[in-house]
Amino acid sequence: MMKTFQELKKITKRMPADLPAIKVALTGDTATQFLATAIRGTGAERGYQIDLFEAEYNQVERQFLDPSSELYQTDADFIVLFQSTHKLGEKHSLLSPSQQESLAEERLAFVASVCENPMLASKKIICLNYPEIEDTVFGSYATKVTSSFTYQVRKLNMGLMDLSQRYANLFICDIAGLQNKLGRDMMFAPNVYVSTEMVLSIDALPYVASRVMDIICAIKGQFKKCLILDLDNTVWGGVIGDDGLEGIQLGHGLGIGKAFTEFQMWVKKLKQRGVIICVASKNNEDTAKEPFEKHPDMVLKLEDIAVFQANWETKVDNIRTIQRILNIGFDSMVFLDDNPFERNIVRENIPGITVPELPQDPGEYLEYLYSLNLFETASYSQADKDRTKQYQVEAQRVSLQKTFSNEADFLKSLDMTSVVSGFNKFNTPRVAQLSQRSNQFNLRTVRYTEADIEALGQDPDVIDLSFTLEDKFGDNGLIAVIIMKKQDEETLFIDTWFMSCRVLKRGMEDFTLNTMVEAAREKGYKRIVGEYLPTPKNKMVENHYPSLGFQKLEGTPTAQYVLDVEQYQPRKNYIKTK
Repeated sequence: MMKTFQELKKITKRMPADLPAIKVALTGDTATQFLATAIRGTGAERGYQIDLFEAEYNQVERQFLDPSSELYQTDADFIVLFQSTHKLGEKHSLLSPSQQESLAEERLAFVASVCENPMLASKKIICLNYPEIEDTVFGSYATKVTSSFTYQVRKLNMGLMDLSQRYANLFICDIAGLQNKLGRDMMFAPNVYVSTEMVLSIDALPYVASRVMDIICAIKGQFKKCLILDLDNTVWGGVIGDDGLEGIQLGHGLGIGKAFTEFQMWVKKLKQRGVIICVASKNNEDTAKEPFEKHPDMVLKLEDIAVFQANWETKVDNIRTIQRILNIGFDSMVFLDDNPFERNIVRENIPGITVPELPQDPGEYLEYLYSLNLFETASYSQADKDRTKQYQVEAQRVSLQKTFSNEADFLKSLDMTSVVSGFNKFNTPRVAQLSQRSNQFNLRTVRYTEADIEALGQDPDVIDLSFTLEDKFGDNGLIAVIIMKKQDEETLFIDTWFMSCRVLKRGMEDFTLNTMVEAAREKGYKRIVGEYLPTPKNKMVENHYPSLGFQKLEGTPTAQYVLDVEQYQPRKNYIKTK
């Protein structure tokens, strides 16, 4: 349930002082004080203290174009750029028709200049797009008149999407899409606007703040990776064990079966995007799988499901089993079940998991789920399409391991190979994505965008390494990243070491360290310093450096460790360089 503005305002007054801080700058051409409050409240609700600088009213251009402005002095990590449709409309009305035709291009040029500004290269720009105002000057004919306001707004929104393809540090917050969902009468209150210059209604503020924080949280690595589905009356209508294959409700014709079919289509698209799809159902396994294998109207197939848990254990136990297999946090999981009792039991027993309160009418499932924006992401790569298969293959590896009494023999049998390379245009999207997604095996939890990775790859004082892992079962793709920065003439500092948890206990840590030391020696470095910064999720690597032979550095404010490059002896593993 979305919090009201008043509830968010109260949250800002009682937020814990020890929440991790994020520096955000908000620039707008209309009144933004209430939006700033809503962003702070939503941030606290998500577990962050938002240290927010709010620029003066209608000072957007000055803040960005003046190098001495408060915006640059603030040095925020995220900059929210909010130029409203209303102010654009005011400017449009003062121009001649020939000048009106270039209005969108002028605004796009300004946004491009912000993205290209070297002083903002390390910042994430969150640009709110433009909800439409139908002024009816031309009516529907406006789509044919290039100078019309409707034409220019639509051109501008399309152009912003194109810009986001060109600039990795630009993220579009789609409040135009939000207005399509909520309606203009809800998003905009004329009586409030004329007296306050606020273009967002009080009721709309929580929704807009939520979308802004969705993007910030995704960049910070806080997002949903896995969707767990109940089956009966969630994926199909009816109870498969009672109604039989022919009796469940599915199909493209009229009736409630259509709602379930379209729900499956949405889930299928999530799977194609890289969300892990799992099943937790109280059913006999063979009975539960029958529709996936035999029903002609099933959109989802067994190959779409990464982990299939159908038995008579509790939903809580089955979700815990799924978590152990996937090795991801409960807070990155979403569980959908039509039964309120099951939903409450899961909420009460699995802290952190998201359990939406599905409507009673299955026909309303999708519209409700659309409104939650559960699966915001800050990256997408081709590797996402293979994620389900990778988890299915991992289950085969686990099964094989049980046949070996000796771990070394098991590892040898995998025939593992790795491709080691620096950052390049081919792997940069995946490196950035792993940076944003990796939480457990992540020594310092520094998040990088594609623009950041591109800059690091070109820095002569940085040793950048990426690692793939392949074995006889399949290719895991890019699974580990190292960023080592020059600390002094003899010392490298490990800025980043993260690795996919799917490849733990296969010797990848040893192979990676051997490669790091070899790269350091080639550059003439004598020491490598590593640091562990604890988070609620990375305790598993608390002793990572000592276990690899690093020595504790005394007198440092954080947990730091040093490795003598010259004395290092390569660690044994069963991975070959491809």
